[in-house]
Amino acid sequence: MTTFLNFTWYYIIIFLIVLTVLVFVHEMGHFWVARRNRVRVEVFSIGFGPEIYGWTDRLGTRWKISAIPLGGYVKMFGENAVPGDGEEERPLTPEERAVSFHHKSLGQRSAIVAAGPIANFLLAIVLFAGLFAFVGQPAPLAAVGAVYPGSAAAEAGLQPGDRILSINGEAITWFEDLRRIVSANASVRLELTVRRKGVEILVPATPKRYMEEGSDEAREIGRLGVSPDPEQIEYERLGPLTAAWMGVERTASMTMQILAYLGQIISGSRTTDELGGPLRIAQLSGNICQGGLADCIFFMAALSVNLGLINLFPVPMLDGGHLAFYAVEGVLRRPLSRRVQEYSLRFGLTLVLLLMIFVTWKDLGHLFLDN
Repeated sequence: MTTFLNFTWYYIIIFLIVLTVLVFVHEMGHFWVARRNRVRVEVFSIGFGPEIYGWTDRLGTRWKISAIPLGGYVKMFGENAVPGDGEEERPLTPEERAVSFHHKSLGQRSAIVAAGPIANFLLAIVLFAGLFAFVGQPAPLAAVGAVYPGSAAAEAGLQPGDRILSINGEAITWFEDLRRIVSANASVRLELTVRRKGVEILVPATPKRYMEEGSDEAREIGRLGVSPDPEQIEYERLGPLTAAWMGVERTASMTMQILAYLGQIISGSRTTDELGGPLRIAQLSGNICQGGLADCIFFMAALSVNLGLINLFPVPMLDGGHLAFYAVEGVLRRPLSRRVQEYSLRFGLTLVLLLMIFVTWKDLGHLFLDN
């Protein structure tokens, strides 16, 4: 019974909570920018299919939770029409034209569509920044992992596992502190206070001179000849501004890693074994979130980056496909015809369905292989 409850909580409920948050943020991006541009939003749905619970706000938007909790959508008035095609079901009143999506400018429509993926990237930045600020960034302590032969550390008698507590009386915590002091003291005798197997000892060491090639010119630095100990790592909390910048940096680097991975798949230099669909994501969320809240938040941030990036791909049915239509409209000074858009959307739907079948098949293969 306990096993069943743990499975239900970690692999179903937590997965649905994570997915619901990401979908809500994505759709809220569309909704918020649409409202800012005076577009009437008719429906804001979490999930698809029959409505389970809902209410209507004072501006006429129906907020609802639907039966199939694997996605969501925002339905805007006039979003399925094609600007200027002359095929509207009926003439719109001036009031309706003022709140119709397809009567907005190209820039407004593009901003509304792009707002969903952008919201996911912003969520990832906030989550990463929160982790760096409140949990911290993993950083190696000032401890010795390996000692290079013939180095100053080897001559001084430093050993793997040694924890360096201070240098010339200056207390240090992080390996970066050790690197900073040693670099600035080439050929200078340093007194290292070291904790070895629970005992503090004094170890004199003289960093050797080393010429470091920089972007402008070479400079002389000191080198001790040790690497960090991967088993001695703690979390270093960052200040708000640094944490925010690191959140941006982590989101950008993760985006580039995903694009590089997809490029390697397309070029044939990497297999599709790491691709996953809903089943694989549910399995990963269960495995990762058992490690604690911080791990779960990190997973949510990473998944938010994936969701935002995937939605920007120029595939009809996705936000990126609509943005591609708008790019063509901007070049031609007119929208693509209704027929071209309909055929493109059918192609996009077919492509998305085939991709879902493919990743689900791979998910089932992973599940059976893992078990």
